[in-house]
Amino acid sequence: MKVRVLGLDPGLRRTGWGVIESDGARLHFVDAGCIAGDNDATLGERLAALHSAVAAVMAQFAPDEAAVEETFVNMNPASTLKLGQARGAVMLAPALAGIPVAEYSATQVKKSVTGSGHAGKDQVQGMIATLLPGFRGMGADAADALATAICHAHHRNTHARWAAVAGSR
Repeated sequence: MKVRVLGLDPGLRRTGWGVIESDGARLHFVDAGCIAGDNDATLGERLAALHSAVAAVMAQFAPDEAAVEETFVNMNPASTLKLGQARGAVMLAPALAGIPVAEYSATQVKKSVTGSGHAGKDQVQGMIATLLPGFRGMGADAADALATAICHAHHRNTHARWAAVAGSR
């Protein structure tokens, strides 16, 4: 069964998005990009614009499910809080549309794509280009969003197999 997944890598300055189709173990690249925030806008304006941009991506690509990378907690609490607010704005768009939203840690995402939870951005981008041949030079934010979508596709397939086994007992 084909499932279209929207992966999101939230940020106030740059939010990566990527759309894939998962058909069992097969993955197909649909599109990817980056939403750039207006650094001169107020926080409220930036969050509203981010939400609207994600809603526009969803309207264009009609995903069945969405996946978002969890907030990375850094040394600056104010930056972490703002990133959390951006994440909320990003997650709200699919949630309001009735689309399930899954969350994955950065370690889970990297491990799903590269085999190592501590892979660098270059390694992630390289594996995305290998796994999704249509992806070329769209930047680290888009690659991270696609990695999140791939992570979700792998996890949802595993859970579906577990459910099928449990149902046959």
